[in-house]
Amino acid sequence: MQKNKQRGVLAVTAALGVGLAVFVGTGCSMLGYSVGNSLPPGINVVHVPSFENKTTEPQLELYTTQATISELQREGSLMVGDLGKSDVVLHVDLIDLSLQPLRYEADASTTTREYRMTIRAELRLVERSTDKVLAKNTVKGETDFVPFGDLSTAKRDALPKASADLAHKIVKSIVEFW
Repeated sequence: MQKNKQRGVLAVTAALGVGLAVFVGTGCSMLGYSVGNSLPPGINVVHVPSFENKTTEPQLELYTTQATISELQREGSLMVGDLGKSDVVLHVDLIDLSLQPLRYEADASTTTREYRMTIRAELRLVERSTDKVLAKNTVKGETDFVPFGDLSTAKRDALPKASADLAHKIVKSIVEFW
């Protein structure tokens, strides 16, 4: 008797689990959510050449290109590959790096206590076989930082965080474009 009761409870639990999965799945699709990406079929491999640095910040293209490749690998919708094996090429121009003061020292209104670093970039996702631009966008990556010591060291320490934020927004922009 006890085993039949346990089997009945398990059967009801399993049925509820399947029903919930179907409900959530159809509900999410009705609201526009989907699993995976919205890239057109046949776009699986992206080539990422070194970004074009049009700012005055030395080596900014190194930080941002590597961060974007890492983010593409982490996100997983597109594989990163060589030009000859790619379906699309991601071209990125780094157009601005700026610092904006956010807070000042209470006793010295001219001394900045916190900054926001912003990197702006223009991107183009180009189909390799046709040179057709599939996506074009301007994105920005940001981070806030407190300058301990000198500003140039603090700025250099903040670059990887701003680059990672930019990379996340670049990848999100191309994967969710369609």
